[in-house]
Amino acid sequence: MSLNKWYTQISWEEVPHLEEKAKAELLASVPPYQKEARSKGIPTLGSGLIYPIPESEMRESDFKIPDHWKRAWALDTGWNWTACVWGAFDPESKVTHIYSAYKRGQAEPAVHAEAIRGRGKWIPGVGDAANINVKDGRQMVEIYREDYKLDIQLPVKAVEAGIYKVWCALTQGTLKVFASCAPWFEEVRFYARDEQGKIVKKNDHLMDATRYLLMNGMDRAIAVPVVQEDKPRYVSMGNDISQGWMAS
Repeated sequence: MSLNKWYTQISWEEVPHLEEKAKAELLASVPPYQKEARSKGIPTLGSGLIYPIPESEMRESDFKIPDHWKRAWALDTGWNWTACVWGAFDPESKVTHIYSAYKRGQAEPAVHAEAIRGRGKWIPGVGDAANINVKDGRQMVEIYREDYKLDIQLPVKAVEAGIYKVWCALTQGTLKVFASCAPWFEEVRFYARDEQGKIVKKNDHLMDATRYLLMNGMDRAIAVPVVQEDKPRYVSMGNDISQGWMAS
């Protein structure tokens, strides 16, 4: 007897015997936080979810971020996993867009710093990097700032206040996430509380980074710096004004 199990994700669209009327009736009978799981086979933890919002309401198609939108990032550090999210603020719609997500485990700070700089070394951020490096006794935030030249400050880490702020932004539609941020969606599907109401501290690094981003990361956001072009120099010699040093 084989004890192997096989799980396949399948949506209602792939079930030919379900008619459109039946789908509509079934969808109307389930709570909002279960609609994605029931209709598309996306796994969730039901009522324990911290953000019980259909993914379709959080996800948006990728697009090019305009240069005048202000950007910032938020970092959650650790040896097992280090994660970072990048946000851009639309001044017209007042919507913050998470447009990139990074997550990597068991790598040195130099690797993470390179990934952050690669998305724009001019972008400032916040990071949970107050822990001490055992090698030299410095805070990790100092290492990222001094050794790798990141513009980083410590975040506001109030957990419940941060969760509430993210929740409000998601439900009000003022926080959207690019569809390409697959690791972010993988985490939010299982970001939940246990039976005692405590947050399940497992696979939640991008969720922590999202809290930091909204709590004070976007307060540091800036637009793409404007590069000043060199202008011709004018040298005055009495009543004669010459353009540049080669003019006669």
